[in-house]
Amino acid sequence: MGIFNLFTKKKLDSGLLRTREGFLSRLGKAITGKTIIDDDVLDNLEETLISADVGTETSLKIISSIQKRIEKEKKIGTDRLNEVLKEEIANLLIDNPLNDFSSPLAKHPYVILVVGVNGVGKTTSIGKLASHFKKAGKSVLLGAADTFRAAAVEQLEIWAKRSAVQIISQGSNADPAAVAFDTVNSAVSKNMDVVLIDTAGRLHNKTNLMNELSKIKRVIQKVIPDAPHEVLLVLDASTGQNAIEQCKQFTEVTNVTGLLLTKLDGTAKGGVVIGISDRFKIPVKYIGVGEGIDDLQIFNKEEFSDSLFLKNN
Repeated sequence: MGIFNLFTKKKLDSGLLRTREGFLSRLGKAITGKTIIDDDVLDNLEETLISADVGTETSLKIISSIQKRIEKEKKIGTDRLNEVLKEEIANLLIDNPLNDFSSPLAKHPYVILVVGVNGVGKTTSIGKLASHFKKAGKSVLLGAADTFRAAAVEQLEIWAKRSAVQIISQGSNADPAAVAFDTVNSAVSKNMDVVLIDTAGRLHNKTNLMNELSKIKRVIQKVIPDAPHEVLLVLDASTGQNAIEQCKQFTEVTNVTGLLLTKLDGTAKGGVVIGISDRFKIPVKYIGVGEGIDDLQIFNKEEFSDSLFLKNN
């Protein structure tokens, strides 16, 4: 289990409030007047899961698992539905290999390529990640390779100052691959621990996106042959099924190795975390449960499941 102190757990509980309230309310209605989990309860449960943006495919998988448990254990009382659901959801979530920002990294420098469309909180998330790694004692270098949007470069420069980390920036309209190359080259010469490279947030067409990301990877590998070591896709959880579609688009053009879901605190669609993790078999590594730097957390599936079913005071 990941290292979660009381503060981060409370933040997670608070961040999932809207999702939890909607989910548990619908769940309560699904079992009204019932003492055992029967076909009617399962039908209502399926609708509840889909309403929480878990997704049809994953919802059906959960229902099927519960049906198998009923066949094995015979009658399961509705008083155990929350417990059973919590277990099934945790089973579907992919384990996060990272449990602390201070954990040793597999490579040095460890190069993270960050991708995602405009508006999902990509650049802000990079800034927060940089701050967390810096606080954990790691040296961090940012690469402002989202050069198509001047605001992205400026925003990352502000975050670099705020987090007291170094940044490689060539301004807007510079060649993104050139920025990425200079960033990695500088990281090697300065013996940096972590490299975070921002990329263009425009989802042009698949061919252009693939070509751009491929070019960035090629130039990075001229310096570090096995880089990038992580391709982190940032998604806005509040967009629900649209986030799943974005994940589909990006996984078709690049090898996404981890997910970062933002804005979980502002949505009742937190179930999308379950659907994305199950469908794409990619670990959710980080989640955003608020605006503050400390509201970006390392994802822990047991803690997430627990918070989803926490009884509100």
